[in-house]
Amino acid sequence: MKKVRSILEALKQTEQATGKTILDIVTINDLRDKEDIGTIKAEEKRALRNYEAYRIRKLNKAIGEEEFHEEYKVLQALANLSPFEEFLNEKYAH
Repeated sequence: MKKVRSILEALKQTEQATGKTILDIVTINDLRDKEDIGTIKAEEKRALRNYEAYRIRKLNKAIGEEEFHEEYKVLQALANLSPFEEFLNEKYAH
């Protein structure tokens, strides 16, 4: 529950900082859809690569099935709610 609360707080901060609502934000999952139907920009590809590498690192660190599934849910929320630009940050790079 703590992780969900922090995701919601981050979303609220993003909305306040950018003036965009969740409907205006382009997410990782939006980029996946966009990539399936056409080409995406280099910056968008980098965000996707960074997210996928981050996702794999986080899931590989999980100890036990319960922790794995909890982390998986959080990562799904990030992919659905976070602006893709978040994953251009250095902390998500390989």
